[in-house]
Parts: sequence; C-alpha cells; structure tokens
Amino acid sequence: VSYLTDCPHREKLPWLEQLHLMFGSLQYTFDMFSLYEKMLDDMAMAQLPNGLVPDIAPEYALFREAFRDSPEWGSAFVLVPLYLYEYYGDGTMLRKHYEAMGRYVDYLTSKADDHILKHGLGDWFDIGPKMPGRAQLSSLAATATPIYYMDALAMVKGAELLGKKKDAERWQKLADAIRTSYNEKFFHKEGCYYDRNSQTANSIALCAGLVDPEYRQGVLDNVVKDIRSRNNGLTGGDVGYTYILRALEAGGRSDVIFDMNSRYDVYGYGYMLAQGATALPESWQVVPIKSHNHFMLGHLMQWLYTHVGGIRRDTGALAYKRSVIRPEAVGDLTMARVSFESPYGQIRSEWSKGADGSFELLAEVPANTTSTVWLPAAEDAAVFESNLPVEKVAGIEYLGYKEGCKVYAVGSGTYRFDVRPQR
Repeated sequence: VSYLTDCPHREKLPWLEQLHLMFGSLQYTFDMFSLYEKMLDDMAMAQLPNGLVPDIAPEYALFREAFRDSPEWGSAFVLVPLYLYEYYGDGTMLRKHYEAMGRYVDYLTSKADDHILKHGLGDWFDIGPKMPGRAQLSSLAATATPIYYMDALAMVKGAELLGKKKDAERWQKLADAIRTSYNEKFFHKEGCYYDRNSQTANSIALCAGLVDPEYRQGVLDNVVKDIRSRNNGLTGGDVGYTYILRALEAGGRSDVIFDMNSRYDVYGYGYMLAQGATALPESWQVVPIKSHNHFMLGHLMQWLYTHVGGIRRDTGALAYKRSVIRPEAVGDLTMARVSFESPYGQIRSEWSKGADGSFELLAEVPANTTSTVWLPAAEDAAVFESNLPVEKVAGIEYLGYKEGCKVYAVGSGTYRFDVRPQR
C-alpha cells in the first residue's frame, strides 16, 4: 500500500480530493496515520515552485488545466495535516509541512479574482442533465471558493498551534476577506441560498462556516426542500455529497439522510445495488463506460458510524480523549452495532429499540478517556444501568434532558443502559 486510488482497470492514479473528503469515513475503518504521512510527503515532493499542488501525487501522469489544478484536490495538502492533529493527536505533519501548505494557499490567492476562485473540476460527477463529468448544477466558484476559505482557516489554526501569531493574523485576514467577498457575490438573501441553489452549493457553504447564523436554518431548509422535491433524490457529486451529508447531520436531519439512502428508485446506493453493483461505481447513475470500482462516493460510512452508531469525537478534545456516544434510531431501524479502534482503544456502541419505546445501549469507553452518552428517551422515562437505577450507579453523572435525550457523563468502562418508558 502506498497511496489511495481507484479505477484499477484504467488509471490507478492517486487523485487527492478523497484524502480529505473521505477522511472521516476512512479513519473509522483503518489506522490511516502512517499512510497519510507518506501521501503528504508525496504531495510535498510534487509541489511546483509556484506553490501548486497537482491533482495527483506522485504525479505519475502530467495532466493539463483543471485535471492538474483544481482547488478541491490540491487542498488535501492543507486540510489533512490539521485533521491528523485533531483525530490522532499528532502534530508532526502540521509542523513538517506548514510552510509548504502556506505556499499552496498563496498560490490559490494568486489565482483568485477579488478573493473568488473559479477554476478546477468543481463538483465532479454531480447529477445533472448531461453525462457526468465536470460540475453541472453548481458553478466552479461554489466549491473552489469555500474550500479556499477552509484552507485559510486551517492555516489560522495551524499557525496558532505552532505559536506563529503574525501568521495567524495574516491568514485570518485572508479568511475574512474570502468570506466577505463570497457572501457578497454568491449569497441570495431574498431566497436564502448560494450560487444556483444546488444541494452542493448550499451545503458546502454551511459546512465551511460561510453562512451567517441568522441564515443557517434557511439555507439548510433549501437543501432539504431540493432533496424532497426530487423524491428524496440527491444531486451532489464527488465533492458535494460529503458536505450534503455533513450539513444535514449538523442540522439534525438524519431523517433526510435515511430517506435518501434507503431506496432503489432514485440515484444513490440502493440504485447502485439495483443495477448489480458489487463495489462503488464512479457515477451515481452507474454509467457503463465509467469505472465500477471507486471509493470517491463512499461518504455515507461516516454517518453510519457517527449518527446511526453514534460514535463521535468530542471536538473540544484531541484524538477521542473525550468521545460522544449518541445513537440515532432513525427511519425504521431497530438496532445497530458499531465499534472503532480509537487512538486510546476500542469505542463500542450497540443499541436496540423496542416497539414499546424501550431502548437498550451497550457503550464501551476505553481507558484514560471519558464520554458523554445520549440516550433517546422521554423525559419521564426510567433509566437503568446493568439493571440498577442509573442514579444509584457510581461514576455516572446526569447532565440533563436535551433534544429528546437523557445525557450522562461517564468514565472508561462498559455500560449497559436500559431506557424503560413509564406505563
């Protein structure tokens, strides 16, 4: 293993965009740190003197124009080192590549027009009226500029972590300028949407943090409205789909994600299965002449772990030192089992839901860590742990009733929670 790839029949090339777009899904399944370390070195060696990081690294083939210079691809070099720090607690790659990361962002700045980037491949293979390829439903700026903004914010965080105060101020100034310019040019206040009101354009703006707080619900509502108007069908492609999922997650709309991905009659995973796919195709439409072994559309795996299974990293701590176990019994699901080897050890969530409203959860929290457990329950429901009333179990602290859940703080150990509704 030396890099992530797809198209085993055709290219076998290390396209970079999935290094950051699929990061959340991959880290639940594999210990990715050493492979990412190698791939970041590849990017550093492939970087051109002008700062460009090409779309593939190592650059085994020399492509031209957007296939060599697309911000959504090259930005893996900026975003991944920060993700490695947050998810693995190791800042080695951030320290090693910080200066080169900055050169890439400076390169993007040199390509920007009033802080707007509008080159690249865009939302590759989105679902539009034409054969899949370059973005059809979103402008190139609608993905390139939000990614550019995320790059600038990543540089702010990197500079702060490395104690580079002046650098942090410089990158923050750039981020603020990008945000202002993008909102002025691409946000439509009257309709509360971005660009052409596509699922991708609205979702990536939400995930990047470009949307002012008073408009966030309206922008999310437009994402949901578009999905519902298509019989719960998606339109996002290689870049957009992950942000559609993440925006819906953050907005508490796992019900929409479930509805999008539990059917066979609209484009999605069910449709792929109905067409006989045994691995992820390159296109949602399962176009015969395209690849039938890709991993670029596999972003749903993250949701299966973080929301169906409920295992999430507490964003206030590094490397799952604090976790959140918050399963969601969405749709007609009645049970789920997930486990994950975090840097501290196994985190496990196994739940089942009864027809009478009961809910059972087995939660495993590794040594030297803590977790916050969210149990779906009515406020007057009784909660037991290992058949004892939870309030009588030492080491479990009740944090209150929030968003339809009873919330508890726990330390390391294995817990067997049982929610029993009042009769």
